[in-house]
Amino acid sequence: MGLSTAVRRVLPRLVRPIGGLGLALLLAACASVPLPPAPGLQAPSHWQTPSAAGVAAASSGLPHQGRLEDLLAWWRQQGDPLLVELIAASQQVSPSIAAARTRLAQAQAARVGSGADLTPSVEAAGSLTRSRSLLAPNIPAASISTARLGLQTSWEIDVFGGRRAELAAAEQRLLGAQADWHDARVSVAAEVAVQYDLLRQCRRLEEIARRDSASRAETARLSELSSRAGFTAPAVAALARASAADAASRALQQSAQCELDTKALVALTALDEPALRQRLAGLPTAESLALPPLLLDPIPAQALAQRPDVFSAERAVLAARADIAGVDAQRYPRLVLSGFVGQSSLRAGGTTTELPSWSLGPLSLTLPVFDAGRRSAQTAAARARYDEAAAQYAARVRQAVREVETALVNLQSTAERGPQVQTAVAGYQAAFQGTEARWKAGLASLVELEDARRQLLAAQIAQADWQTQVRAAHVSLYRAVGGGWSPALLAQAVPSR
Repeated sequence: MGLSTAVRRVLPRLVRPIGGLGLALLLAACASVPLPPAPGLQAPSHWQTPSAAGVAAASSGLPHQGRLEDLLAWWRQQGDPLLVELIAASQQVSPSIAAARTRLAQAQAARVGSGADLTPSVEAAGSLTRSRSLLAPNIPAASISTARLGLQTSWEIDVFGGRRAELAAAEQRLLGAQADWHDARVSVAAEVAVQYDLLRQCRRLEEIARRDSASRAETARLSELSSRAGFTAPAVAALARASAADAASRALQQSAQCELDTKALVALTALDEPALRQRLAGLPTAESLALPPLLLDPIPAQALAQRPDVFSAERAVLAARADIAGVDAQRYPRLVLSGFVGQSSLRAGGTTTELPSWSLGPLSLTLPVFDAGRRSAQTAAARARYDEAAAQYAARVRQAVREVETALVNLQSTAERGPQVQTAVAGYQAAFQGTEARWKAGLASLVELEDARRQLLAAQIAQADWQTQVRAAHVSLYRAVGGGWSPALLAQAVPSR
């Protein structure tokens, strides 16, 4: 027979002196209210539904197993050691990760405190009492000294599960704090990757701007010579000089932007700026880097469940649900057992007596009778907090669906635009080379040459933007699914259609 069952059998005997009214109040207090249902993940109907093995794999933990080593190993697949170093450095200095780490420590301490409430507490206690008593009118007063030293214990027996509910809520909040910590690490990694790609794009655009500036400067030089020789009008030479100056200004502006992007990386990683600049001197181009293995279609529905923010929101709902049980248990009777073991000393009339002492009890029972609605209000507030957590969880799931599908649309769009972007660059390059040859032969005007140059420059800039967008789409999908997932999960998935 369990402790809870035994106490329920004994309670009527204990409250019998209270009378019929007390027993009725006790039975009313023991009538617990039903808890709301636990949340369930709702995925789009057109997404894949994994098999039982796939669900177990996805729900067993966070992406990258919640470990920094696995997160860095995932980014090593891009084949860029510098990017991995930057991400590792940012993980050590990020304020958002530090804040998430402190919240995790707080949740761990709260979990320990909730677990301790289920066990007896033991404290060292000592007391010293001195008194004088008058034994009789004709007898002098006697001094009596009593000393007591030992251990006293107190244990609130969790008959109705209130303390266990508090422990369950603390455990759920601890899991949520762990997920938030990993979510911060994934976010910082994605932020560093995006900033790194922006710097690479800036370097690519800087290279295009320098080549364009050098070409226009050469055109301006030849136009000046031709104008001095009387072969071209001074207005043509002025146009060439203006074009060269415009290109030089654009190159300087692009160089300044690259400086800003470099300093942004320094701020994210807290690395030594001169050393980082040396490492960035040989920055690889986008064409030389592999893409992370995210070209997976379709996305498994359980990819939502592994998102740290969705996981944390679900833990918040479960914690709020446990809070309802914990608050509701306060309406029940409380059973507390006390005890003491130690040494007592009694000195009276010059005689000292030492004796060990122990006591078990009292076993006290308290029954809420009237509190002006305080406990009912606490239960209503706990239910309101549950409704809030459930609404936030549902909104988080919808947002997760939107982010994943947006990332997939962007990824598909950038992949489909690739051939057109490459064809446009090749065509404008051939047109510019042909126009430049005709201009040098005197068969084309400088206006035609500059128009062909502008078209080529726009196409090259669009190509650099496309390369950055491709990588940004991969990073966005990585972030949307919470940090990547194992391809083995897809192998276990069963298509819904």
